[in-house]
Amino acid sequence: MDQNCSRGTSDMDGSCDKGRKKESGPVEVQMCQSVLPMHANPQGQLGAGQLLKWMDTTACLAAERHAGMACVTASMDDIQFEETVRVGQVISIKARVNRAFNTSMEVGIYVTVQEVLSGVMKRVCVAFSTFVAKPTGTHKVSLKPLDIQGSVEEMLEYSLASERRRLRLYNEEAFKNLMKDYYNLQDKGLCSRKPVAPVVSTELTRVEGIELVLPPHANHHGNTFGGQIMAWMENVATVAASRLCGCYPSLGAVDMFRFRGPSSVGDRLMFKAMVNNAFQTSVEVGVRVEAYNCEEWNEGTPRHINSASMIYYIPGHDGERQIFPEVTYTTLDGERRFIGSIVRKRIRMARKHILYSGNEGPISVPWDRSNQVFLGYNNVAALTVLAGKRGWEASNINDKVGVYVHEEADKLSLKVEMKVKTTALYAFSLLADLRLRPQWDKNYLSCEEVEKANEEETIYHIKCTTLNGSKSRDFVVLLSKRQPCKDGDPYIIALRSVTMATVPPEENSIRSEVKCAGFLVHEIGYSTCKVSYFNQVTSGVLPYVEGNIAGWSKSMEETAMSCISFLEQDLLTTQF
Repeated sequence: MDQNCSRGTSDMDGSCDKGRKKESGPVEVQMCQSVLPMHANPQGQLGAGQLLKWMDTTACLAAERHAGMACVTASMDDIQFEETVRVGQVISIKARVNRAFNTSMEVGIYVTVQEVLSGVMKRVCVAFSTFVAKPTGTHKVSLKPLDIQGSVEEMLEYSLASERRRLRLYNEEAFKNLMKDYYNLQDKGLCSRKPVAPVVSTELTRVEGIELVLPPHANHHGNTFGGQIMAWMENVATVAASRLCGCYPSLGAVDMFRFRGPSSVGDRLMFKAMVNNAFQTSVEVGVRVEAYNCEEWNEGTPRHINSASMIYYIPGHDGERQIFPEVTYTTLDGERRFIGSIVRKRIRMARKHILYSGNEGPISVPWDRSNQVFLGYNNVAALTVLAGKRGWEASNINDKVGVYVHEEADKLSLKVEMKVKTTALYAFSLLADLRLRPQWDKNYLSCEEVEKANEEETIYHIKCTTLNGSKSRDFVVLLSKRQPCKDGDPYIIALRSVTMATVPPEENSIRSEVKCAGFLVHEIGYSTCKVSYFNQVTSGVLPYVEGNIAGWSKSMEETAMSCISFLEQDLLTTQF
């Protein structure tokens, strides 16, 4: 280890400051390592297992320095590996306590790699670990809170730590909810993909390994070092992935590690790995760790220590990732793993957009009457393009409502399809008047008409509800509506944000923006239509749909059912 110092150390000589006052801000520990051949895999790259060991070591040191007592790893959130590290480069791992709760704390881990000759630094990954303080005896733990008086980055991570903790607590419930939805889709034939030959049974990738925990594998508490367990897990997972592709795959991401119990010196750890599912250019491998002591080894009663899912890819020579063979399952357990991998992919997507969605920059365009034809055309065209995208994945479908998601690069979009027993013209006339939307959408507090440019373009000011104790949000949007030009064309209601000098931002609300949203209404029969709602999610819209994306809420389905009831009410009782 070249360097293992806390904040305030000298980067020039690697020495630690002695006798300085106790820090009140975030504790920070940094480790630097030269990547040697003994750290590398067969391709000459830093082994992911070795990196995980270093990351866990550094994070544990930061956690224990803040707590002033022994700490153990409780979990490590999703990790996305962005850069390959090779022999001869220098890896730098910085761990910082982001926030302390009652008995646990979150530690942020930031990994970079430096090319020695050029000095160029690149980010390898960012991870967030949860550590639990382990006092001796019956001593009750109450971790000291952080005094955040540092940089803007530290204050941001402090705030986001509570949001990440909320997602961790929701994770199990969300997984169960989404599993039910996807089993339902599987029964309807909407979750499975059409196989492309050759199809490989996931059972053929099954791998088992065993390790005897020796003193060098234990941490300073006598328990098996969490980073060592992660490294062993990565090893068997790599073997399972290689059995599918017949080459050396690279680890691209890790789905949350969660430690369920301790193991110690003398335990036998059984590692079981198998490919769960293949997603064209990536494959998910599930790993389970069980521990036996001498008595349990004979009786066959293991302890479940850890589980994780790892995502691999095959790097190509031209930078493009290669395609994995299609896989199928042959057992009920294989089906559970297959569907579970789809759910985990959905949850990873949700966490990425909820936690890492940044400021998109200005989205609104200035409203100008002299340019309204162009703005209206662009508004309608954007919605038409969004609706025509391929690859919408079903999230939940019942007799009246279907919810779909679509991810392309960093763009996340949602679609809600509704079957409505009324004419398309009638549904169009109600949906095209946004002043009526508060009657069926609980997120709308009010909606006022600001300016009516013509019969097809109208500007509205929308005020929405308060979420999570923050200020309420408001939007200024251009609504462009179009009737069908020919049979089979839909009625179109397109929405996008605009700016107007006459409607400035208000102090008591957050001015938010919509990039592309709206409705397409298709005639199905004489008195039946299909209403499709689309929304390209922005940071302003995200708080209202994040529960649905992550799987802990059905608010969009509830709003859709309310919309259907509103549209199906008697025409004579509707007040325009």
